[in-house]
Amino acid sequence: MDAKDILGLPKNALPIQEKKSRPPKESQRKPDGISREVYALTGGIAPLMPAVDVNHFKRKAQPDNEKITWHWLSFTNSARKDNLQLYHWVRVVNGVPPTGDYSFAKYNKSVDVIKYTDEEYEKHLTHKDWTKEETDQLFDLCERYDLRFVVIADRFTSSKTMEELKDRYYSVSRAIFNARASSPGDVAGNPLIKEPYIASQETERKRALSLLLSHTKQQERKDVEVLARAKRITEARKSIKASVEPKVTAISDNEHLGVDKDMTADPVTPNSNSQIPSSATTNPVSETSSVVASLRMLRVYLRTYALDQMVQAASSSAGLRTIKRVEQTLQDLGVNLKPKVPTKAVCGEHLELRKEILTLLNLQKQLQYKEAEGSSFRDGSNSETPGTPPKQSPRAADLDRTFTPDSLNPGGERFVKKEQKRKGPGRLSEAPSSPAQSKRPRKYKSSD
Repeated sequence: MDAKDILGLPKNALPIQEKKSRPPKESQRKPDGISREVYALTGGIAPLMPAVDVNHFKRKAQPDNEKITWHWLSFTNSARKDNLQLYHWVRVVNGVPPTGDYSFAKYNKSVDVIKYTDEEYEKHLTHKDWTKEETDQLFDLCERYDLRFVVIADRFTSSKTMEELKDRYYSVSRAIFNARASSPGDVAGNPLIKEPYIASQETERKRALSLLLSHTKQQERKDVEVLARAKRITEARKSIKASVEPKVTAISDNEHLGVDKDMTADPVTPNSNSQIPSSATTNPVSETSSVVASLRMLRVYLRTYALDQMVQAASSSAGLRTIKRVEQTLQDLGVNLKPKVPTKAVCGEHLELRKEILTLLNLQKQLQYKEAEGSSFRDGSNSETPGTPPKQSPRAADLDRTFTPDSLNPGGERFVKKEQKRKGPGRLSEAPSSPAQSKRPRKYKSSD
């Protein structure tokens, strides 16, 4: 019996639907060299090159009324003074050739070399080591080779060094500018006047650089060892100072708290010897001297490296937050953290500015301490109004209270009970002890 018999339904009431036969799937064999996961995702080998839109490479359609041809035409270059005529292919539109100067003539840049007269030379430019013919040849070569002094030194006839040629050219130009100016202030901003060329410094710079570049591997290893040793010494000093600074700050905090507590008991004048963190008063002279000593050991070094070492030594006594405040102040003033032209004068002024900013921040910190100390004194003096008895501590109140016996003290029993509760075994000891009993005689057995 089934559900149709229970419900009284004929067994073949609904027509039987024939199942549609599905076409068999064509089994594709996975090619060799491809993992099963990649084949399931892509269905085959992925394309080796990305698909590119072909329309992207189509050229724009040219208008119908425009006819473009190419002609072999001549041209002249304004950068040349000999009127040389050359030929090249030119794109001509509708039979009209292009006009104007040669397109690459704009890249011909020349240096304006100053000229002088014979009268100016005799009056301002005479020199014991230079003749007029040598000076004229030098300026002709400078104009011809655009101040490329390496080429000029090679083409110059006499045996003058490159530094001597540079010194002569810049000294003559500087003298002509000063002679032609109506007042010294008119040419004060000229780079030749503002930053004069010094041949001795250039010679020393090249000598130091050649000495640095000619170091052997052994010398380089020795320099690296010296620098590593100096770095270890600096880190050790910093760790010692970092371990000492928290103790000093904790002592200063306790001193400030002690002043606040003693205000109500004995108001006195503010103490000028309040504790200030050691970072505010430490003078990094020893660090600077150690850096200078390490630089003297190197003998040859770059000024940028020396500047970094001096900055680290100057700010070694300050904390990380103070160093960030110094850098933020430099940025607010529009000063670069590292000079773009690290000359000796610029580096000295940069270090002096950093030291002044650090001193300013330390003075601001001391001022904050003094203001906080003064406000604490003012708050304590305002709290003591006349006619108010001084507050006594609970310990002093207990000492001033008169002694009362337990019989007159209503809470005496409670204290006794608490002691008895606290000492449980003591109750048995306070009870009268029972009289001593003699030991019962031992019974002997028959075997004994």
